[in-house]
Amino acid sequence: MVQRLARRIPNAEDVLELEPEELGGVILRAIVEDGGDVHLHNFINGLRQMEQVYPRSFTNQLEEAIAEAWSWMEAQSLVASRGDSWQFVTRRGRAVASREAFADFRKASLLPRELLHTSLAGSTWRNFIRGNYDTAVFEAFKAVEEAVREAGDFSARDIGTDLMRQAFHPETGPLTDMTLVPAERQALSALFSGAIGSYKNPVSHRTVALEDATEAGEMLILAGHLLRIVEARKIMRLGRQAEAADA
Repeated sequence: MVQRLARRIPNAEDVLELEPEELGGVILRAIVEDGGDVHLHNFINGLRQMEQVYPRSFTNQLEEAIAEAWSWMEAQSLVASRGDSWQFVTRRGRAVASREAFADFRKASLLPRELLHTSLAGSTWRNFIRGNYDTAVFEAFKAVEEAVREAGDFSARDIGTDLMRQAFHPETGPLTDMTLVPAERQALSALFSGAIGSYKNPVSHRTVALEDATEAGEMLILAGHLLRIVEARKIMRLGRQAEAADA
């Protein structure tokens, strides 16, 4: 397998220029082509037998670079141990082993599940890391719509941008914070209606090909931010209701 790596990157200095995740992709493809099983110790030791390609003066640095890349692959569940010294490429690893699929996976891995709102950390996140970006974004903003409907005590017939405008109406919205100045109340209403209109409704009504992981990740972060606002406004509304009942 070292030979496969050397054929891809014959210059040791080029190997050392790569980030762990970049080198990890090259190693992953080499493992898959070599059958899918690998003994890391043997792999690294093989470097010492490749002096005609990688000079001995680079051996220690190359070992460390490969170890770093390997740690990254393990952390991403691309390779796993069989319980002994042998490791294998996981189902996820095989699914993303091609150059194109790995590039998408790398982008997706920039959005850790922990950054997402808890309600998006299940199906939405799984669709995202699988490259189903349009589905992930639709699910995220559908969650926003459902959260607004529940928090504002609206019916199932209240949907889309009209629901957002009602819920955050600057004067009458049940989720409006009346302590804010009118311009800020109007801005938040526009933010919610604009987000639903831009990111949920198009996917609801027609096929939308969303192919950029970075763009999709930004949308999911926005959806999470909106969900946190809804949660805060729900608590505020319940507090107002409790005060009214005690009055």
